[in-house]
Order: sequence, then structure tokens, then C-alpha cells
Amino acid sequence: MLELQNISFQVDDEGQDKEIIRDISLTIPDNKLVVITGPNGGGKSTLAKIIAGIEKPTGGKILFNGEDITDLSITDRAKKGIGFAFQQPVRFKGIQVFDLIKLATGKNISIANACNYLAEVGLCARDYINREVNSSLSGGELKRIEIATVLAKASKLSVFDEPEAGIDLWSFQNLIEVFQRMRKDIGDSSILIISHQERILNIADEIIVLKNGQLVKRGTKDEVLPELMGTTSAMPECRKIEQVREANQNA
Repeated sequence: MLELQNISFQVDDEGQDKEIIRDISLTIPDNKLVVITGPNGGGKSTLAKIIAGIEKPTGGKILFNGEDITDLSITDRAKKGIGFAFQQPVRFKGIQVFDLIKLATGKNISIANACNYLAEVGLCARDYINREVNSSLSGGELKRIEIATVLAKASKLSVFDEPEAGIDLWSFQNLIEVFQRMRKDIGDSSILIISHQERILNIADEIIVLKNGQLVKRGTKDEVLPELMGTTSAMPECRKIEQVREANQNA
């Protein structure tokens, strides 16, 4: 279980302190898929980076399974069981997909084992296992390969920062199916997704709403989603992919 205790994050803005995160306290329990949502600029991605260890809070404490990890690096947090998928996956020229998955497991696994992880994210292993992780891969392919590495890590907490960013509709549908499979096999781990897309919100066990760096609402999907869908100012991007999909179907 992840616990955030009075987390704050400030940056220097031309000599003035600017608060990005304001005194947030929350828990991410085991065996749950939790989505953090809210308007752009509300602090969602910053909070994800703080959880992963990319950014360090300027106030508060982070506990993971009862241990204080506030000062741990992203590498040390990964060793503790926190996996992070970037909004824009990193490309690695000269590194093959197999190498990336093997590094994620930390073991000398076989190609067959690595292929199993690719199959879990809907990729044909023989087409990808020896590909370089470079610009020849589309945004959707990179997203799913990155998710395969998160699966390979067997993380206790998997954090995904706006996984729908920069991918097409077909890849987005496959992404939803991947998350649904992950939720089904979640065990005693947990999944945290930063998103404002309705279809991702619809598979959440719990939804957390951030606005202006503050936690303004938390509850089950049934408690929170109807209100969000009726508040366009709170969810400016929420229906974007769904609207495009419907337009394509009606064309």
C-alpha cells in the first residue's frame, strides 16, 4: 500500500514560490486500480513523478508498505516494487526489445519468456522481439512495449502517466484491454493511472480528482464519474477519443 502524507511540491517561478501540489494526503490500497484525473495543469503528472521518485516533494512523507521512501531515488523505488511508465516512452537506439524486457526482469530470461510479456500486451512476439526500441516504432507500439516491461518487473505498484497520450484509436482500444487484463490478474499489487479519458475512468475501482494541486474528490467510479461527466470545466478532455471514434463510425 502506498501512503502520501501531506505531500506538497513547490517550484521557483521567477523568484516566487509556485505551489504545484498542495498538502495532499491519500492512500493507494492493494488490489485496486485507481485513476487520478482532473483538469490540465492540476498536478496529476507531477504527483505521479513524485510517487515514482523522479521529483522530490518539498513537504510531506511517502510510505510504501509501511516504509518511508521519501528520499529514495527512482532506481531504489523500482527495487522496492514501484514501476513507472512515462507519458512519452523513452526510445533506446541500439537496444532491442528483448534486451529491454530482460533488463526489466533483472534475470537472464529466455526469448520465449520475453515473448510471453509481449503477448500479454497484444503484440506478435516474432515481429517485435528483435526490433530496436527506436523511431521505427509507433507511439502505440512503444506504449505497449513499455507496459510489457512494467509487467516483467512484477511491480507491487504500477504507475502509468497518461498512457493514452499520442496514440491512435486502435492502439487505445488495445491499451484498455491490457489494463483490463492487468486488473483481472492484479493479486495483491495495485495500479495507478493518470488519465482524463472516460474509458479508462470506466475501468477504475476508485477515482481521485485533483484540481489546482489539491485533492477535491475521491470515491468509487459510480460515485465520482457521473459528476465528472456532467462537469465539462472539470474534465475538458474526457470525451475526446470517444468523440473521434463515434465520428469515424458515423462517417
